[in-house]
Amino acid sequence: MYYRRKLILATLEEFGGKLNHTNLQKILFLITRNQEKKAFDFVPYKYGCFSFQANQDMSTLTKYNLVRSETVANTSNWVLTDEGLNFYSQLKKQDQSAIRLVKREISNFSQRDLIRHTYIKYPYYASKSQIASEILNKAEMEAVEKQKRNLSEAKFFTIGYEGISLETYLNKLIINDIRLLCDVRKNSLSMKYGFSKSQLKNACQSIGIKYIHIPELGIESEKRQELESMSDYNQLFEDYENTTLIENKESIDYLFQLTKEYQRVAITCFEKEVCMCHRGRVLNALKSLPHWDMQYKNL
Repeated sequence: MYYRRKLILATLEEFGGKLNHTNLQKILFLITRNQEKKAFDFVPYKYGCFSFQANQDMSTLTKYNLVRSETVANTSNWVLTDEGLNFYSQLKKQDQSAIRLVKREISNFSQRDLIRHTYIKYPYYASKSQIASEILNKAEMEAVEKQKRNLSEAKFFTIGYEGISLETYLNKLIINDIRLLCDVRKNSLSMKYGFSKSQLKNACQSIGIKYIHIPELGIESEKRQELESMSDYNQLFEDYENTTLIENKESIDYLFQLTKEYQRVAITCFEKEVCMCHRGRVLNALKSLPHWDMQYKNL
């Protein structure tokens, strides 16, 4: 079992075997603040800090009957089953201490107190909350407002998701005030959680970022086999420029119009390094257009 799932089960056990959905997210967030290598990353969300990975893990743990979900009086709770017990002892000592520290810190908190505590201490994660104004006073709301991005400069970005979590990826989009994400993969399926088309689209939309897939600008997967050197990549991308980009000029024109409409746009694919990804050649095609005048950056 993944260690991060053991952490969830141990947290539920230490907190009495039952936590509502919102409280578990907040408690996991506070626990990870005390971890050198965080088990989960989080994004600003409707009710504050939220981990898509932790939420997905809860579905997996439910599937294996380690937890169950129950709703009582309109409150959804995660409940530990007998099969989910006794994972606390399997954690590292420092993580056991992190759980106990948070438990002591919030022992007398109501749900409202817990949410308020995370909003005040970590205002960035309250920046997309739908309830912040009900929870915080004017001065506290000002701290949250300062975390919101509303950048006026038009700018174009490229971003890869290699080696990072969905939440880290989304935070990069949020921090740079990206309003539209254009997926330029030919096939938008991924073995990495969060990056298949439907998952990525839903995650983006949930934090106010529009997602569009432009598969015409992708490279067929069979052409990406046996890439062992930079020379192999350059040969692939030169072929891409001489075929796909020429044959799909209307897609480049479409992307250009989207940059004018949304002002802060990112194109995405897998590779971390833009020099090893065709999105760099898409950017070059945009830069060659007569009316292109936008600053650009690889995230």
